[in-house]
Amino acid sequence: MPVTPVERSITLRDGFRLALRAWTPGDTERARGTVVIAHGLGEHAGRYLHLAHDLATAGWEVHASDHRGHGRSVGARGVIPSRESIRDDILESLLYAQATASRPVILLGHSMGGAMAAWAIAHHPKAADALVLSSPAFRTDLSAIQRVLMSTIGRLQPDFVVSNGLDAKYISHDPSVVADYRNDPLVHDRVSPRLAQAIITAGDVVRAAAPTWSTPTLLLFAGNDRLVNPGGSMEFAQSAPESVVTALRFDTLYHEIFNEIGREAPVKALLDWLRARAAS
Repeated sequence: MPVTPVERSITLRDGFRLALRAWTPGDTERARGTVVIAHGLGEHAGRYLHLAHDLATAGWEVHASDHRGHGRSVGARGVIPSRESIRDDILESLLYAQATASRPVILLGHSMGGAMAAWAIAHHPKAADALVLSSPAFRTDLSAIQRVLMSTIGRLQPDFVVSNGLDAKYISHDPSVVADYRNDPLVHDRVSPRLAQAIITAGDVVRAAAPTWSTPTLLLFAGNDRLVNPGGSMEFAQSAPESVVTALRFDTLYHEIFNEIGREAPVKALLDWLRARAAS
């Protein structure tokens, strides 16, 4: 039977309220810990129902909030007040989980959320007990000229929104997942220069920090990703200490590995790794 989430909100230090879904396993006295999910660009926490059910069934509490300008959180779609906003909101979400839910607290970020989650950990390595990354947006493949143009536009019109250009047919081989994404009223395709710059910065910072990475991390990424360059994940994994970062590549999968045909393999890898973290 699906685990039903409870809808809450987190009031941040600046007064902004993030919409939050929380899933609780049946036996809270024996909860293994809490997984805090950071979703990707243009989507929302509600798209993680299946993953949250898998985690809750395995004994984990789950917190998943909608970023600013996304989902059920207020704000102009794809707009953030500062480049560090989502990074800092994730850090506050971790503090909320530590104060209200079971330990250890594991941060799980997908795509843009993966880049922002990793940036949060690079900024504050002890903010979470461990980190899981799902097809993180670590490399944008912009040329030097494109980066200059992005930076210039960001200074002149940081909140001007355009289409993010993501082609939904490449999120999953499962046509029902693609159809649900396209028909979801809470999904949008807006991105502002400031948000784009934040994603670029996150990837640059995390890749540079990889050699001294100290937070236990599971990196799961799609080898057949058409939306995020998997080379960014490979670069991070090759530079990070092998004793700290476990990297698994799923060669045939598209971007959303937990919503894919063949999701059983990444889900099993995730649950096995989390079980070992809880035991240790």
